[in-house]
Amino acid sequence: MPKPVVPEEKRRRRRPTRSGTVLSEQLIVETALRMLGEHGSAGLSARRLGLALDADPSTLYRYFRGMDDLTLAIGDALIGRALGGWAPTGEWRADLRAVGRRIHAAYVAHPQAAVLTASRVSGRANELAADEAVLDILRTAGFPVPDAVRFYHAFIDTTLGIAALDAASLALPSAALHADEEMWRSTYARLPAATHPRIAEAAPLLATRMVTSAYPTALEMLLDSAAARLDAVREPDSAP
Repeated sequence: MPKPVVPEEKRRRRRPTRSGTVLSEQLIVETALRMLGEHGSAGLSARRLGLALDADPSTLYRYFRGMDDLTLAIGDALIGRALGGWAPTGEWRADLRAVGRRIHAAYVAHPQAAVLTASRVSGRANELAADEAVLDILRTAGFPVPDAVRFYHAFIDTTLGIAALDAASLALPSAALHADEEMWRSTYARLPAATHPRIAEAAPLLATRMVTSAYPTALEMLLDSAAARLDAVREPDSAP
């Protein structure tokens, strides 16, 4: 059975750690993010986190119900970093593009954390704010609720899905990442047209494009699809 999380006001009355640090949920999450970047998910545990914070590992359970709860908080923190300083402009396509790029960038900036959290649903404040913002952009633009939900779903899953894929590549050991990227030049580029005509004709482009993120292209394709749907929705209103 999960342990209850101690209310914030009671946490604040706790004494500092042995090194004089006053613990907070934010400090724990930031420390966990740093540890993920340095050691990967295998290096993140309550014991190691307690050592990094100079606190008894059991203290963490005053802030989180367990390591899974901390994982959800880490994912929410990434979304919070993505949306920090962002404000809508009122132009739906530009706003969705900005939100998507910000979320993708925040996740690939922390690849180990992205791999761990991209598929999770936390229900925390930053995640809820992001979902509300995307749905509001779509509804304000004129998308009916069913279309807004459909494009919201595609937008979020495309953004987080490709972010997770890109992050997984970045989280590889450098030798493995280099080997994967080199494969497009060492193997694909040398395939004969007699056996692989389509790969052979596309090989130079594949060698340059496949080592970059597909997110900008996928995002624009999604926005084009959304724009076409919005035009179709508006057509009956513009008919004489």
